[in-house]
Amino acid sequence: MITTRWVPSRKAALVSSIECGALTFAEASRQYDLSPEEFADWKRALATHGLPGLRTTRLQIYKETTVKLPNARAQDSNGSPTTRA
Repeated sequence: MITTRWVPSRKAALVSSIECGALTFAEASRQYDLSPEEFADWKRALATHGLPGLRTTRLQIYKETTVKLPNARAQDSNGSPTTRA
């Protein structure tokens, strides 16, 4: 049976199983149709934000925040900081 609904605790359990060697990523990928990118996102979210970081809405928010951080301060054509509306 393929898991179709991933709750944060189930994601954390799978990450832990792979990290401690009880399950290989190849086995998990095959069994749960898990991509390397998805696993990396779960692992990073768990390490950075703990169990709440594995909630789907949190993952989306954290990804958006991470993408926006490098451009947090916009500059006008003269190199002066601008304010964002």
